[in-house]
Amino acid sequence: MTSATGPSAGWRPGMPGGDLLPSGPAGRPTTPGDGQGPQTGPPTVTIGSYPDYPSAQRVIDYLADNRFPVEHTAIVGTNLTLVETVLGRMTTARAALIGAGTGAWFGLFIGLLFGIFTVGNWLAVIIVGLVVGAIWGAVFGAVAHAMTGGQRDFTSASSLRAGQYAVIVDANLADQARQLLGRLNLSTSAPDVR
Repeated sequence: MTSATGPSAGWRPGMPGGDLLPSGPAGRPTTPGDGQGPQTGPPTVTIGSYPDYPSAQRVIDYLADNRFPVEHTAIVGTNLTLVETVLGRMTTARAALIGAGTGAWFGLFIGLLFGIFTVGNWLAVIIVGLVVGAIWGAVFGAVAHAMTGGQRDFTSASSLRAGQYAVIVDANLADQARQLLGRLNLSTSAPDVR
């Protein structure tokens, strides 16, 4: 039985789509064109659910080593969480320094382009491009940070993390995959049957 807030809250017996629910940890197959979006291919079944990506990757690797057609498998991360790791404080001086570095690379590129076609001292053209790029990058970096008005005075890196990783296989190959995985000594969570 599904809860009223689950992904199948609108499903009722007798509705178009039969008894099929979207594939997931329950391991129920889906059919293409079931009203859940564009057709993505043949029906799939979840053959295992793992707490981390290396475990799910090990399963696919094991299937590949045993000549299973792994092009019919996928690893699906569920319960996604966005994690933003704060790297440090951002000041106008640091923004100018980062801008100078970016501008220097761009200036070096432009200097190299002009240096190729220079008959005289091509090294001077490259150095001038590098210096001018660094100066303009520093100015633009400082101005861009100052314009934020202190709204975001830190640098960060964002990443997505999954709570669990499901290995799904085309429905017509699920039994073969389960037989192979029966030989692999890896703890899997059993599909949730409701």
